[in-house]
Amino acid sequence: MALKDLFGTKSPFDDLKSTLIAYVKQETLDPAKKLGRYLAFGLAGTLLISLGLLLLALAILRLLQGETGSTFKGHLSWIPYFIVLFFLLAVGGLTLKSAFRKASAKELSR
Repeated sequence: MALKDLFGTKSPFDDLKSTLIAYVKQETLDPAKKLGRYLAFGLAGTLLISLGLLLLALAILRLLQGETGSTFKGHLSWIPYFIVLFFLLAVGGLTLKSAFRKASAKELSR
């Protein structure tokens, strides 16, 4: 006598198999899709912020070169580049500082 004869058209193992497959999909594939979406938006945001920062740095450089008159001419022409480099290093340092700071208990409770 076969299992199909005892339990009708469907065996209890078919239900177990379908339940296990649904559970595995729920617990592995769905979080992986969410993580992939999170990473894609994070990468896109990083690229756009980097492009904006690059354009801002070029604008500051052009402003210093064009609007300061003869202040940065001749042997002082390197100073606008140094100012822009310092600006970019300061922004990078603030970014790293905020990325690696420890969250307070108040922030974690939100």
